[in-house]
Order: sequence, then structure tokens, then C-alpha cells
Amino acid sequence: MRPFRVLLADDHAMFRQGVRRLLEKIPGVEVVGEAGDGLELLKLLQRVTPHLVVLDLSMPRLRGVEALYELKSACPAAKVLVLTMHKEREYLYHALKAGVAGFLVKEDAVEELEAAVQALRQGKKYFSPRIAPEMQEMLADEYQGRGGGVEEVLTLREKQVLKLIAEGRSSKEIADLLFISPRTVHNHRANILRKLRLKRITDLVRYAVEKGLTG
Repeated sequence: MRPFRVLLADDHAMFRQGVRRLLEKIPGVEVVGEAGDGLELLKLLQRVTPHLVVLDLSMPRLRGVEALYELKSACPAAKVLVLTMHKEREYLYHALKAGVAGFLVKEDAVEELEAAVQALRQGKKYFSPRIAPEMQEMLADEYQGRGGGVEEVLTLREKQVLKLIAEGRSSKEIADLLFISPRTVHNHRANILRKLRLKRITDLVRYAVEKGLTG
């Protein structure tokens, strides 16, 4: 039987090593690469074609959520198992929207990682029981037509940019802090205004204050 190739992306080296050891204990699984951030992950995908990417959502340079969309474009056949410390609905919402096959909380990795990998290997999905309440709440909102709320229309990167704009940062400062170009900051700002149906930067600042995004 051909090995099930897994690529691991997490910025914490010690945690990544521990997860690798867990993965290598699963029969038929081969870890074909490791990445410490989103950009490194995308470079790896130019050289290896994994069946599964185990992905953290909080990494430097290109964050995991943004890397999800790039990953899907670079390697559409690869399944994604999110392995994160975040249990908040916002992270789950964006992960599901990006089409992940599984979502696992880091504190449950030792007990659940093998079950998650085996489920995805068999073409199934896997979501940690720990996030069941958030899953049920999201499904109920969809059924009742409430959706995720206006603020959930924004990506995590757009929320970062919005927060920094509200703090009075210039485009160059935001670009330096987020390791992106000023042009990308401009594009994010335009997208935020469009999505929130606002016209001016002062409106963005007022919105951020009202939503508590400046703390």
C-alpha cells in the first residue's frame, strides 16, 4: 500500500516535533515535510504533493487562515486538518469556509490525532468533540438564516488591518507589522470598506471602536 503522505505546518518547533512523532506512529503514514510558517508551507508545496496537510492557524508571515486558500489553489487535492489552540467560533467559521476536512484542538492532539488522520484518510471528516457546541450553534444560525454576523464577513487578516487602522497606524507601519506590502494593505482597506459598506476611514475607526477591536 502506498504511504499516506502528510505535511506538517506549525511555528512551534517543539510542538511540531511532538506531532511528527505521533504521526509517524500511525501505520502507513509518512511525514514528507515540515514548515514553520505559511510562506514556507507554500514553498514546500512546490516540491512535495501531500495527501494531507496538518495546519496551525496562528503562524508568522502568512497566517494559517490565509495559507488555507493559497494551499487549496496550489494543491487542491490535499486535505487539510486544522490543529490549533483556538476554539473560538471565528476560527472555526473561517476554516469551514475554506473547506477544511478536519478541525482538532491542540490539547486533544495526543488522544485524537490518529483518529482524525484515519478518518480523513478514509474520505471522512473529523471535528473534535470539544468544538461540538460551536458547530451546533453555527448550524443553528445557518438554519435560522442568521449567518455569522457582519464582522465575520471579514477575514482574520482584514480584522488585523482594521485594528491597526483604528490604532492610527499608517499603511507602511501596518505593512511592516504584518510582513506585507503597502499595496496589499491598500487592497485590504478597500475590501474592508466594501464588505462593511462604509465610505471613509473615520467610519472604519468608529466601527472598530464599537466592536471592541481596538483593545
